[in-house]
Amino acid sequence: MPEVTDVPAATTVDNPHRPNADDRDFHGVVTGRPAVWLRVEGLAGAIAALVLFATTDEPWWLVPALFLVPDLSWFAYLAGPKVGAWIYNLMHTAPLPLALIVAGTTWEHNSLIVTGAIGLFHLGFDRVLKYGVKYDHSFIVTHLGIHGPDKHR
Repeated sequence: MPEVTDVPAATTVDNPHRPNADDRDFHGVVTGRPAVWLRVEGLAGAIAALVLFATTDEPWWLVPALFLVPDLSWFAYLAGPKVGAWIYNLMHTAPLPLALIVAGTTWEHNSLIVTGAIGLFHLGFDRVLKYGVKYDHSFIVTHLGIHGPDKHR
C-alpha cells in the first residue's frame, strides 16, 4: 500500500499549501519506493506510446506539435477547481487515450491511434516528471507530489 501521511491541520480547501510544505505533508501523495515505481511505469508507458506511434507511419513532427494539447485542459479550471480537476484528470489518465487507440484500431482510423498514442506519451512523460492526477481542491497538489512556486516557501 502506498505510503501516505495525515492531512496537516494548517491545510484547508482554501489553503492547500503552507510554508515549508513538502510532499510528505499531504494525505494522498505517494512517496518513497511506490512513487519511484509509478514514475518508472510512466516512462514505460511513454516508450510504448512512441513505439505505437511508429507503427502508424505518420510524420514524427506530429509528436511535438500535439504533445501539449492535453494541457489545454488546464482552461477547465476557469470553471472552478472541481470541474477543472475532473477535465484535467480525464485528459491526463489512460482511459481516454486507450479508448482512442482501441477505436482507431477497430475502425482502422489512424488519426485516432495517433491521438491516443500522443496522449499516452504525454501522460507517461508527465508521470516521469512527477505530475500526477489532480485533487479537486488545488491545481498544485497531485498524487505524485506538490508543484508550483509555493512548494518550498
